[in-house]
Amino acid sequence: MSRAADYLVRLAEIQDTNAICQLMAVSMQVLLPRFLTPEQVRRSADSMGLDTGLIADQTYFVVFDGNHLVGCGGWSRRRTLFGGDASANRDETLADPATEPAKIRAMYTHPERVRQGIGRRLLDLAEQAARSEGFKAAEMGSTALGAPLYRACGYAVIEDVSVVYDDAVSVPIIRMRKML
Repeated sequence: MSRAADYLVRLAEIQDTNAICQLMAVSMQVLLPRFLTPEQVRRSADSMGLDTGLIADQTYFVVFDGNHLVGCGGWSRRRTLFGGDASANRDETLADPATEPAKIRAMYTHPERVRQGIGRRLLDLAEQAARSEGFKAAEMGSTALGAPLYRACGYAVIEDVSVVYDDAVSVPIIRMRKML
């Protein structure tokens, strides 16, 4: 079995969109049930997903083992904390690196490749890129699934920003921050 150091990592391209969306879907379907109810897993797709602006901004990475997409994730210089193209409450305004955090966004690992260093490698790349653009801190809207990794990487919980839908289903989202 390969380790993250053996994988090909590159910036995502628009032609990667379908593979990224498939990876996100399988990751949510297989991994989220460890932490969420079936109703929460179903609703998670409404608050998560691919923000194609990250690809356009060249701040989103993909990880391949051969021809197989095994991870994706990145960061943003924009103010939107989390969510895909169709998510509500998006703010595409550029953040001020001197006073606002970069956003770590849309981190996913294939269920068969968890605990191989892929998430940590993506997080390191995102943090390095944000730091190189002058950001002093990074923030994210983490799922319960991702929070243990982010805590281990130095992120602290700021607040609960869970999404509550009209049907009373709540999808847990934890706002976390780290100084870079």
